[in-house]
Amino acid sequence: MKFDVIVVGAGLAGLVATTELAAARKKVLLLDQEPESSLGGQAWWSFGGLFLVDSPEQRRLGIKDSRDLAWQDWLGTAGFDREEDEDYWGLKWAEAYIDFAAGEKRKWLAKQGIRFFPIVGWAERGGYLADGHGNSVPRFHIVWGTGPGLVRPFESKVQKARSHGLVDYRPRHRVDELITENRAVVGVRGATLVPSSAARGEASTREVSGEFEFYSHAVLVTSGGIGGNHELIRQNWPERLGRPPRNMISGVPAHVDGRMLAITERAGGRIVNRDRMWHYTEGIKNWDPIWPMHGIRILPGPTSLWIDAKGKRFPTPNFPGFDTLGTLKAIQDTGYEYSWFILTQKVIEKEFALSGSEQNPDITGKSIKKVLSRILPGPPGPVKAFMEKGEDFVIASNLSELVAGMNKLTGENLLDAKEMEQLLIARDREIENTFTKDLQITALRGARNYIGDKLIRVAKPHKFLDPHNGPLIAVRLNIVSRKTLGGLQTDLSCHVLDSSRNPIPGLFAAGEVSGFGGGGVHGYRSLEGTFLGGCIFTGRQAGRALIKEL
Repeated sequence: MKFDVIVVGAGLAGLVATTELAAARKKVLLLDQEPESSLGGQAWWSFGGLFLVDSPEQRRLGIKDSRDLAWQDWLGTAGFDREEDEDYWGLKWAEAYIDFAAGEKRKWLAKQGIRFFPIVGWAERGGYLADGHGNSVPRFHIVWGTGPGLVRPFESKVQKARSHGLVDYRPRHRVDELITENRAVVGVRGATLVPSSAARGEASTREVSGEFEFYSHAVLVTSGGIGGNHELIRQNWPERLGRPPRNMISGVPAHVDGRMLAITERAGGRIVNRDRMWHYTEGIKNWDPIWPMHGIRILPGPTSLWIDAKGKRFPTPNFPGFDTLGTLKAIQDTGYEYSWFILTQKVIEKEFALSGSEQNPDITGKSIKKVLSRILPGPPGPVKAFMEKGEDFVIASNLSELVAGMNKLTGENLLDAKEMEQLLIARDREIENTFTKDLQITALRGARNYIGDKLIRVAKPHKFLDPHNGPLIAVRLNIVSRKTLGGLQTDLSCHVLDSSRNPIPGLFAAGEVSGFGGGGVHGYRSLEGTFLGGCIFTGRQAGRALIKEL
């Protein structure tokens, strides 16, 4: 047989698994429906945030973290409640991943040449009780070089293995079927697509030029989730998050279509936790889109005032950066599919970061000089570009002009200037003391107790209606599709399980298509920085498990 393993999907999980296999001298056929320009998949576009526990970066910043605290946070966030069935393997993967993140993960990544930005971010803060949802401490470690910096070491190893004849990488090969014999998966069948000059992330043609059929000892599915397939998202949308949104923007390219989930299911694979998904609420439409309905997520600090379409503040703890899915439900409950941030020039200068490698050219390009320029007056360049060109931004010298601009933008005339003024006056009164009953202001003051947030992430508390802090800014926020939390159920060796929870011979899965491990390592909610890490961990586990079995 020509190939030991066929890997379907050339994203991060597929690349990691392929490098493990090639290092053991196994012959790999790596297939992907996209052109070679998109090698690395979604990970290339990411901000490169990774979840680490008790790292040197944390310790240097005075952060006291531990494996036990991380596990407490994971369980409080995940809310596993199907432990005897759909969550059985997800729970085991979660414990294994926490051990990895608190153990060898950072050292292993360092061996791959991966380094980190020195300030650890505090994403998905939670805002509930100690044993509830959210990160108790900052754990969001940004790769120096963002997504491209994370992908590059594995891509380089795959390219080297190609030159040595260990990896046969074939882009524009779309798998349409897993070939089975006596219940075992023995190969793949599909269509070759016509060559495409589409740049990375751009939609490529689906015109067929031929067919293929390949056989191997095992097939590893690493094809990603459903974030680019809005119809599939709506089909699986859970009632607990309200009605499915009619309109979303896409945080991932169109090729993240979920096709391989159904194809693997037809071959006997079991999909669990279909109703679990992760979509962001702070999306803005990209003024310079790369893929269809291209959305960018704002990574906000905690100061912006978050209001619904009619100008009402969301209840505690639906503050920026605290509870993604909780706020998603609150927005859907309003009957509108957008919301607003109200902020000032001082806030946007310090608190607005945009997710994505292309929106952070300083860190992506590893330029210390450009990173240091962030402390200069004015918003970062990519944020400034959105302020000038983005359709979701309204900027005004006073509140009445701001509200008029907001109403004009939506065309719905839902906001009343006097009501908005009372809202901001009430908020500003709470700034006068260092103590307050407004829990958002308490939270932002608490955030500044962390030196990383105080230095580069959280603006000094100030009054929004003071003209010296202006101009005033409003940002319309859209729901932006992103991650699939459920998927193919796998054991700790990445075997895909059937409906009886038995391994299907020859069939493995890793990455998002497997719910980042076990069909749902995150449960209902995620701690930020665990998506890329889940692809790395499951890809590594899959490669090592296959080496043992071949």
